[in-house]
Amino acid sequence: MKSTLAAILFTVTAASAMAQSTPVGLWRNADDKTGEVKAEIRIAETNGALSGRIEKSLKKDTKPDATCDECSDDRKGKPITGLEIIRGGKKAEGKDVWEGGKILDPENGKEYRASFTPIDGGKKLEVRGYLGPFWRTQTWTRAQ
Repeated sequence: MKSTLAAILFTVTAASAMAQSTPVGLWRNADDKTGEVKAEIRIAETNGALSGRIEKSLKKDTKPDATCDECSDDRKGKPITGLEIIRGGKKAEGKDVWEGGKILDPENGKEYRASFTPIDGGKKLEVRGYLGPFWRTQTWTRAQ
């Protein structure tokens, strides 16, 4: 009985820890300059590839019916809330990094190559966007 209970407890604890070491979940990103929380982004994984949507805009000056006017692809004119900003990205073999995806900045309509690395035990997510040899990194915090 004790060994069965210990095995169940170990399995639940291990599964919980593993679930936290992925980019999957609800995240909050902040403005690089002001530190103001901008949005909540829900990242999901389907068939090994990431996708992420803005679940809620938290910027004080964002209109509820704001659209992605700067986007130049199929997302042009789509509402910011619900907008898919992450497409693709697969787990790198032997690493806790998801790479090969794209991330969209809805404020300027630009899409960047991206990588996603869970840090701090999965409580934070290092999101790096690349444009040529240059990159910018943001640290998102887990909302759940």
